[in-house]
Amino acid sequence: MALKIRLTRVGAVHNPNYRIVVAEARSRRDGAPVEQLGTYQPSNKAEQVKVDLARVDYWIAKGAKPTDTLSSIIKRARKAAAVTA
Repeated sequence: MALKIRLTRVGAVHNPNYRIVVAEARSRRDGAPVEQLGTYQPSNKAEQVKVDLARVDYWIAKGAKPTDTLSSIIKRARKAAAVTA
């Protein structure tokens, strides 16, 4: 069972919101996730990303691979966490 950390789209037409989830690689984009790790709201400039970095690290250690988009989002979230800490 290959796992990916990826985005699942929720929200209205022309107003996308995304959930950051761990899902099986072969499942549908909006299929049932294994676990929800956070949210990504591209239209909200103040607080775009809310993600549980500890759980992201856990799933990466278990072999889940983030998509290219999620890799950059996680990198930005780590920088923001380091600045606030």
